[in-house]
Amino acid sequence: EVQVVESGGGLVQAGGSLRLSCAASGFVSGRYNIGWFRLAPGREREGVSCISRYAGTTRYADSVKGRFTISSDRTKNTVLLLVNSLRPEDTATYYCAAYYGTGCLLDSRQYVYWGQGTQVTVSS
Repeated sequence: EVQVVESGGGLVQAGGSLRLSCAASGFVSGRYNIGWFRLAPGREREGVSCISRYAGTTRYADSVKGRFTISSDRTKNTVLLLVNSLRPEDTATYYCAAYYGTGCLLDSRQYVYWGQGTQVTVSS
């Protein structure tokens, strides 16, 4: 059974950084994608970044380009999201999700497996 579990959220001041981690397990094939999404009160769910574990390709939302970096640690079966230069508008619950495929998309409808989320709060 596929499982994805997030960790690493917290409270940080504007301009600070966090490292979010997604532990992924149970895949029967290496051809899958991991995505990070966020949901804030009163706002729609937003695809933040994704990575293809098969091809290594990545995507970012325009709102986070240059500030967030996604990477994959194959030895630990984890995907990291380094979030730098945080802004109050980055405050949200961040979710890790996965689906089988060879090229990742930032469309939440593609994702089948979801974690429980980790809260990121940025104070001004």
